[in-house]
Amino acid sequence: MESLKKQQFSAVYTNGRSRADHLIVMYVLENDRPYNRLGITVSKKVGNSVVRHRVKRIIKEAYRLHEDEFSSGWDIVIIARRDTIDKKSTDMEKSLRKLGRICKIIEKH
Repeated sequence: MESLKKQQFSAVYTNGRSRADHLIVMYVLENDRPYNRLGITVSKKVGNSVVRHRVKRIIKEAYRLHEDEFSSGWDIVIIARRDTIDKKSTDMEKSLRKLGRICKIIEKH
């Protein structure tokens, strides 16, 4: 897994497709690489820096735990919504996996 840079975020926003639920918005775009690149955005509207970093850590860990289920070769940008503030990692995992299936980047398990 590699992190996305600012210019790559813009490409995913512009050319990718997106799906959302009450916790996160997921943008995906094929990247023609043998691995996925993940980018996480948490707005200041979600909370102060401590809260935003906590949300980022939870999302990153949720992805890490289920990384083997995701197809390779995708740029994935995840935008956290306000409802993520008080959610547990299991809620984030469910949301991430659900949107991955909707975007067709998770193989059925």
